[in-house]
Amino acid sequence: MSNLGEEYSVTVKLENLSKSYGCFDAVSGLNLTIQEGAFHFLLGPSGCGKTTTLRMLAGLESPTHGRLFIDGRDVTKLSAVDRGIGMVFQNYALWPHMSVWENCEYGLKIKKIPSYQRKKRVEHVLDMVQLRSFAQGLPGQHSGGQQQRVALARALAPEPRVLLLDEPLSNLDAKLRLEMREYLCQIQEETKITMIFVTHDQKEALSMGSEVTVLSDGRHIQTGTPRALYERPVNAFIAEFVGETNLVAGKISYQNGSCVVATHLGDFYCQGWGSELDRFRSGASVVLSIRPEVIDILWQKEQHRSLNYRRLKLQSRLYLGDSEQVRLVKNQGSPGAQSDLQAKIFRSPNHQTCVGGDVHLTVSPEKIAVLPWDQEVGLI
Repeated sequence: MSNLGEEYSVTVKLENLSKSYGCFDAVSGLNLTIQEGAFHFLLGPSGCGKTTTLRMLAGLESPTHGRLFIDGRDVTKLSAVDRGIGMVFQNYALWPHMSVWENCEYGLKIKKIPSYQRKKRVEHVLDMVQLRSFAQGLPGQHSGGQQQRVALARALAPEPRVLLLDEPLSNLDAKLRLEMREYLCQIQEETKITMIFVTHDQKEALSMGSEVTVLSDGRHIQTGTPRALYERPVNAFIAEFVGETNLVAGKISYQNGSCVVATHLGDFYCQGWGSELDRFRSGASVVLSIRPEVIDILWQKEQHRSLNYRRLKLQSRLYLGDSEQVRLVKNQGSPGAQSDLQAKIFRSPNHQTCVGGDVHLTVSPEKIAVLPWDQEVGLI
């Protein structure tokens, strides 16, 4: 038996892919190349078109426009069975009357694989998911996590060229989700097969993906490594959707070679990345993305006058064990009017600051993302 994935890992390309249902565009003009051997995530909120995209790749839906390529071959009009694709569904889709072994063997029988090869392949995939000792039991006799591993083994047994996973962990509890993340990463590392994983869970995508594509309203917003999406979002939607952030409205200006954004929390000096700040003219409205963990809290009262120094009031704090979440506010003059920042502190000291007390903070200019103005997001 070949080492799963070595001969089958391929590039997947979506060219101007669209899917419409009447007047509703579920996917619109999607262009995307997924590299050979990638663990690629399609991430986005419910209704963004990610599952529809996956189903078009699988051959379960026909595109309204556009083409699909697998390893350079146009598969747009090929049936699902002829594409060499495996799929793991959200609800497992196991045959309840068949044993675990029979579920895994079924696709091989359809392909008319000889019995001695079927035996080797089923044994191999069940060993990979650590379920060989459960081979003769029925799926319903096992836990949700074990059933998901059976579904994964069944999809891998025919040695697919691409493996598609449609929110496979959403029905599992938190502990099982973490375990299955580890299993999937190990299997992807072992097989090197091209995997495309649909999810709305940012942590899944950031912790597992080699690359992530974010969709919204059926459109492609940004593709990049998890680090690039988190640290260098192209707009406020990405900054807000991929992790937590403070989105602060302001106007940009350039003073003595420095970029300064005036906000109602005060002026923020921003460094940006490379030449990205050149796209904003002086006086333009922009959005600042300030991640909670980049806010440096100074619990001791001191005369600290570095760039982006602030003195705010502690509105609330929430102890989370490994970290502490605090909300800081600045009174705006009129009764009840205030703006706030959310900060996250790791290994926080046993400070004595009470709610309503002063908190001193700074934010490094290079850790602030300057993004195009967007009134659709929740701005401070």
